[in-house]
Amino acid sequence: MGFRKNRKKNSGYSKLVFRIFMQTFVIVILTFLIIFTLYRRFWFRRVGDWIVQFLQEAFRLDYMDAANIYQYGLRENAWLIIFVAVTVCFLLLFRFSLTWFIGYFNEIDERLDKLIQGENKEIVMSPEMAPMEKKLNTLRETLEKRELEARLAEERKNNLVMYLAHDIRTPLTSVIGYLSLLEEAPDMPAEQKAKYVHITLEKANRLEQLINEFFEITRYNIQQIVVEKEKIDLYYMLRQMMEEFYPVLEEKGDTVELHSDENVTLYGDPVKLARVFNNILKNAIAYSYPNSQIHIFVEEIFETQSFREETAEGVSDLEKEKEPDKIRISFQNQGRNIPKEKLVTIFDKFYRMDEARNSDTGGAGLGLAIAREIVTIHGGRIFAESEKEQVIFRVELPRNS
Repeated sequence: MGFRKNRKKNSGYSKLVFRIFMQTFVIVILTFLIIFTLYRRFWFRRVGDWIVQFLQEAFRLDYMDAANIYQYGLRENAWLIIFVAVTVCFLLLFRFSLTWFIGYFNEIDERLDKLIQGENKEIVMSPEMAPMEKKLNTLRETLEKRELEARLAEERKNNLVMYLAHDIRTPLTSVIGYLSLLEEAPDMPAEQKAKYVHITLEKANRLEQLINEFFEITRYNIQQIVVEKEKIDLYYMLRQMMEEFYPVLEEKGDTVELHSDENVTLYGDPVKLARVFNNILKNAIAYSYPNSQIHIFVEEIFETQSFREETAEGVSDLEKEKEPDKIRISFQNQGRNIPKEKLVTIFDKFYRMDEARNSDTGGAGLGLAIAREIVTIHGGRIFAESEKEQVIFRVELPRNS
């Protein structure tokens, strides 16, 4: 099985393997042709005479002694000499042939340099390197995508900082204006003074909220989320959170209904998960229609386990229900549909729906992004659905993790 996997994995380089094989085959053939030609043309004729003559002149031997040395020392060991000659010839040819093979590495090196330099042109390589060309182009596209995402995230962040700075100026101007009126008219009627004080307090609270969002933006990228898990009474947590939002719900005319078993529990970080549910419920209230109802559903997701049981009739396959593996918390509200293409991007950091900038409900676009990060750390997932003027945010968490 392992051999088949490796063969399938490397089959993409079949052209390169075939060329290497053919190159080696040609080298072997050339080596034997060269050695055979030299052997046939020179060994029986000139080379023998040259060697005998060399022995005579170098060692001052007579012809017979030199001929005997050649005969018994060289001719009878011809196979060894031929083997050495073949080896040397093969290595020389192989060394020469490596120049084209090194060209592939140079080709890869050049393309990697282009990737490092950030060139966005499509990478083209030799036909034998088609698999490498495909991988490098995939890497190039991935890098381009990440660069684009980072640039868009930075652009959204900068835009939000600009929007928040602009939004801060509005309540700050109002606070200064109403305080100036109160200072200039100390004998102002009590009813009018109370009205101005109330408005000033509202604007000051809005100003504090915007400043907190500035801090949230700066903390998001440098603060690592650490979870401290414990057993959570989920029903009590959600019920308590609903009570905290009562003033906001009352002002808008909305109501929240919890559909949950009172004994449902969850293992996780209570502070972090409370923030998740808080962000989602806050979002549901902000974008729900006035005088509408928000529903919170808590479901225990069970999985079945198969086992075999021997009975009088024989062996039968049964399914046994076990403890719930997951808890699903759904927040459903009536509001404008979220376009399908935005159901995923709403969880990106610094993302806000377009109309959020023009309302007091618009935040820094970090609530859902942080919620997704917390849920992911808990081993769960968060997603949104929207149709027929119903918006549902679902959080699925492992019951024990």
